[in-house]
Amino acid sequence: MEKIEEQFANLNIVKRSSGTEEPTYLLDIDTSKTVPAEKGSLVAVLCSNGLIRIYDKERLNIVREFSGHPGHLNGVKFANSCDIVYSSCTDSTIKCWDARLTSEKPVQLFKGYPSNIFISFDISCNDHVICAGTEKVDDDALLVFWDARINSQDVSTTKDPLGAYSETHSDDITQVCFHPSNPNMVVSGSTDGLVNVFDISADNEEDALVTTCNSVSSVSYIGWSGKDYKQIYCMTHDEGFYWWDLNHLDTDEPITCLSIQDVREVMNLKGGVLDYLIGGLYHEKMDKLFIVGGTNTGVIHLMSCTTSGLSHVTSLQGGHAATVRSFFWNMQDDSLLTGGEDAQLLLWKPGAIEKKFTKKDNMKIASSVHQRVRTHSNDSYKRRKKQ
Repeated sequence: MEKIEEQFANLNIVKRSSGTEEPTYLLDIDTSKTVPAEKGSLVAVLCSNGLIRIYDKERLNIVREFSGHPGHLNGVKFANSCDIVYSSCTDSTIKCWDARLTSEKPVQLFKGYPSNIFISFDISCNDHVICAGTEKVDDDALLVFWDARINSQDVSTTKDPLGAYSETHSDDITQVCFHPSNPNMVVSGSTDGLVNVFDISADNEEDALVTTCNSVSSVSYIGWSGKDYKQIYCMTHDEGFYWWDLNHLDTDEPITCLSIQDVREVMNLKGGVLDYLIGGLYHEKMDKLFIVGGTNTGVIHLMSCTTSGLSHVTSLQGGHAATVRSFFWNMQDDSLLTGGEDAQLLLWKPGAIEKKFTKKDNMKIASSVHQRVRTHSNDSYKRRKKQ
């Protein structure tokens, strides 16, 4: 663990994004996967003003912007084999743009069923299938699927769904995540507390459902971990953490590796505080699962995860001035990108020397924006502390 602590503790800021006139939360981050990390990678950032900004990773200057107007965008993902950027939209579509082109017009629209409001999505590791989760409308919360392959012979820029799963969630589907190496495996999470694992090569929804795990609370983040990625983990909107091992499905071993109702109550951060969880990352080389959290003043906490619990690895300070909303860890060069409510995008690298920048004041965002983005619930935690 000492080597890991050194590596993370050695992260320093090498670049901060140039400012924009409009203050905005940076809600989600992904980077292009088509070139080596050090050679001109692009970074896509979802902003709370409804835009996707494309940055040059090394300079962190804005290259171009895409809008979902009139709909509102949720999530941002690069394809695995090209510089196509995807985002789900509240106007019943998944939109995709070519990040290398100056045109603001989507190169493809994946159209949902009437009344679909997409709030989560992912694309399979071979870029063949898109899956998106909807808000609950009437009694339906759907997982909708499309063939994502772009046929040069097909002049149409709009695609209809292949089909949908409708029986396995009873509320908004907040998270969708494909397996990193098996294009048929996908996991979904919902405000109903359920985390469902599917094998979409099966003929129907009932046969496709591999297992259901229960977090007992609204799911805010899900991911895959472990060797061969046979484990899944999730975080909840009230800062719970749950970790399951799918290797144990057909054995007498319990599937649950770790279950923590409120991480804020169990973490010892050497004098620091933990206000919320941001997400997780599985480090293949180290064979370790890490959890990322933070404070309302912009401190980032990195925690390691084992079946005996979570332990504090290190904290990154001096970067953000407000809540950190998003991060992206690059396994190739061990760099870290972070985005926050202070409208800043930061690039951290091991052993780097920070150039001197003026730290921006925390920017206050209009309440209408605040209502549209994920907020962390402190109420129940505060009540328990008072008792």
